[in-house]
Order: sequence, then C-alpha cells, then structure tokens
Amino acid sequence: MEKLLLGVQALEFLEAEGLKVLESQLAQDEDAAANTAVRTGFPVALKICSPDIIHKTETGGIRTHLKNELEVKEAFRQIVERFRSENPGKRLDGVMVQKLGTGFELIVGMKMDSQFGPVLMFGLGGIFAEAVKDVSFRLVPLEAADAREMIEELRGYEALRKPRSGKVDIGAVEEFLLRLSGLIERREEIREMDLNPVFVRESDIRICDARIRTA
Repeated sequence: MEKLLLGVQALEFLEAEGLKVLESQLAQDEDAAANTAVRTGFPVALKICSPDIIHKTETGGIRTHLKNELEVKEAFRQIVERFRSENPGKRLDGVMVQKLGTGFELIVGMKMDSQFGPVLMFGLGGIFAEAVKDVSFRLVPLEAADAREMIEELRGYEALRKPRSGKVDIGAVEEFLLRLSGLIERREEIREMDLNPVFVRESDIRICDARIRTA
C-alpha cells in the first residue's frame, strides 16, 4: 500500500533518520500559529498542509518573511480562507509554521527506475531550478567519487562553489548526498523523494520542504 508523506510528517521522517530540517510545527488556528512563531523565532514562513495539495505555491498556500505575531495571524487567515474557497471538499490538516530558511538553495530527488533501481538527482534550487533545470543523476548506492562528480558536473557549479553571498562547504554537500544514498538503501520502502528547497549555509544543510512516497 502506497503512502505519501508531506509537510511536517515528511520532515519528521527525515529528522528521525538523522538529517537536519528547518524547525517546523503544525498549527490548527491563528493563535497557535502565532505562539509557535514566537517560540521558533522570527522571521518565519507559513505553509498550507493538505494531502490533496502538492504544489502549495500554486494555491497561494505559502507566506514568507513574517516578522511578528500580527503578520502571522493575518497570513494564517488568508491561507486558510483561500484554501477553503478554492478547494471545497479537500482536506486541511493545518498550517505549518517554519523557521525561515537562509543560504544557497539546492534540490534533491529520487525515483525508482524499473530497470536500474533507485536513482538520485541533484541540482541547484531557487532561480536555477526554474530557469535552467541544472541537474545530475547517479544510481544508488553512491560512492564518494559519485557525490563529487554530481556536484562538479553541474553547469552552475561555480555559482555553488563561490556564491555571491555567504559560503558553501562543498565537502558538506558531498556528505549530505552520501547520507541520502544511505537512507535510500536502508529504507527500501521509499519509492520517490523530492527535497526542495534544501538550504546550505557553510557546512549547515537543512531541508525546508519534502515529499516522500513509500510502498
């Protein structure tokens, strides 16, 4: 039986497997969202959580750079009202309150090939993902040389190696890819995974959003 993990549930799964994620918590009303934001620390982002909605941006289900409780409450109301008006009959689990991610954006995915088994995809996120679709692929399991090659063969490698702001530890990105490869080997029930975006700031790498399909 297939199962789809989204939002907080997907992030909790990855965190339990030893990967770093952005601090996130599900809220059921605007007061709970505001209280969670205070505990998390501003700025925060809000994201709609529904098993019936995959692409949250297309439904107006994301608000970012919220700086205080009033902004969080207003954003919560707007997200929920739009969801209910545009998606009658679809399930709403709540709204995720998440610490705002910072750093260089990456995208990582995995799909199960019928002939070769699990295939890992890696690329640059943010504007790079939309504009140039700059990605590389390798079969799982990865060796250290595979992880290095996945990074270096990107057309935007220099942008990753020398970003305009901040710093990216390429060795930490390699280790992240190897850890994902190990996760996929251990958890054979994973059939598909989409991590986007993944924020890297120096050696700190944190997953912002995830979708995982298991069987």
